[in-house]
Amino acid sequence: MQLQAIDHVALAVRDVERSAQWYVDVLGFERQHDDVWNGFPVFVGKNDAAIALFPLRDKEMSKSAGTAVRVLHFAFRTDRANFLAAQQELKQRGINFEFQDHQISHSIYFNDPDGHEIEITTYEL
Repeated sequence: MQLQAIDHVALAVRDVERSAQWYVDVLGFERQHDDVWNGFPVFVGKNDAAIALFPLRDKEMSKSAGTAVRVLHFAFRTDRANFLAAQQELKQRGINFEFQDHQISHSIYFNDPDGHEIEITTYEL
């Protein structure tokens, strides 16, 4: 696989709008893709750094506050050819993945041996 960079980190947060505003105010990020996905997730970023902000899910809210706020997944960006090659590599290794069409990008999701979710995404549709 030929990955280019970490594309974004997905975070579960207690208040999406508060967190988005914090990243805008403190880190100088900008809201991105507000016209896609009906506002969920909220993407903030600048240059090659981005964060996808998701609200806590019901099952996470029932946990203690210390364990519920967490990294949901991390995403690597690649070009279209290597996106397709990554799928073949995972198939050859017997690693199951899920494809998702995000309108602005295509992604595959799979887990490492410890259960961390990894995304490989391409914006070359």
